[in-house]
Amino acid sequence: MRKLCICSLMLMGSLIAAIKPVKAQSTGNEAVNYMNSISDAETQMNKSYMAYVSAAAHSSRKRKIEKLRVQTVDNIVICQNTINNLSPYKGDNSLRQSSLSYVQLCYKIFNEDYAHIVNMEDIAERTYDEMQAYLLLQQATSDTLEVAVKRMDKAEHNFAAKYDIKLTDAKSELGDKMDATGRQSKYHNKVYLLFYKCNWEDNQLTNALNEKNVTKVEQTRSALDRYAIEGLKVLDTLHTFENDGSLANACSQALTFYKKEAETQIPQLTDFFLKKENFEKQKAALDAKPQSARTQQDVDAYNKGVNDINNGVNTFNQINADLNNGRNDVNQTWDATEKAFIDVHTPYYK
Repeated sequence: MRKLCICSLMLMGSLIAAIKPVKAQSTGNEAVNYMNSISDAETQMNKSYMAYVSAAAHSSRKRKIEKLRVQTVDNIVICQNTINNLSPYKGDNSLRQSSLSYVQLCYKIFNEDYAHIVNMEDIAERTYDEMQAYLLLQQATSDTLEVAVKRMDKAEHNFAAKYDIKLTDAKSELGDKMDATGRQSKYHNKVYLLFYKCNWEDNQLTNALNEKNVTKVEQTRSALDRYAIEGLKVLDTLHTFENDGSLANACSQALTFYKKEAETQIPQLTDFFLKKENFEKQKAALDAKPQSARTQQDVDAYNKGVNDINNGVNTFNQINADLNNGRNDVNQTWDATEKAFIDVHTPYYK
């Protein structure tokens, strides 16, 4: 998975989804001009948002993406300074202060929260709790921004009502692209998290198998099966995105693989571990007997055990190979589909 792009788009896509450009109608009125001066400053900031997210979606050049993020931070500062330099309108500081609070939050998200989230991404795969904390931080950041946007929207409408200003949605190429990016991001994130939850659990299952820890294997297998079933139910109710069902289909393919793995293939592997453990006990008991005390029944049982283990090894190796091939197919299909989906549905903007 493309970590930098995913992190950027999940966070910044949520940010863009929340922004609702508004414009005061007509000019020549002091209150209208004052309101539009704030809106224009925010629009310049929004352009930086969109250029950054577009680059994160369509470019693999990390230095370019980071450069655009820094430029976005710089433009947020410029926007903040522009609004800071405005005086309250006839002593009314409500709109100016609401805008400043919103812009300052954008700065915090792009500068401080973003860096923290990226740092957390490096450790998110260590434990499920850390992964949950990582996702919860993203959601909390998005929720905080949404509250700020609603507060800003209310301040705009209150100011417009107070000074008899008619507001119109500022439909533009930028606004349309921001809206498209926000919708794509929300859809992508919902499907991505269904895939990631099972993919992460499958990694833990592989580790447990390598450790030959039957108890841990069973616990993880059960969790994987539950997550796969829950995810498939969600996908059954999920509509395509603009007639594009590719991402949901790739996720469904992955979850179907994980469900089969958990329900039919892993039990055969754990069964082999148990048979091998019993055989080793049988062998130890036979080795402990003097040659003269061994019966034909002991020898026959041991030979049968040897044959069963040899056959079990072949079955174990075949299932393991099938699982490894299946995982590779699932991951390659998901990565390719996700990349194509984001590339197609994230508008280009410079």
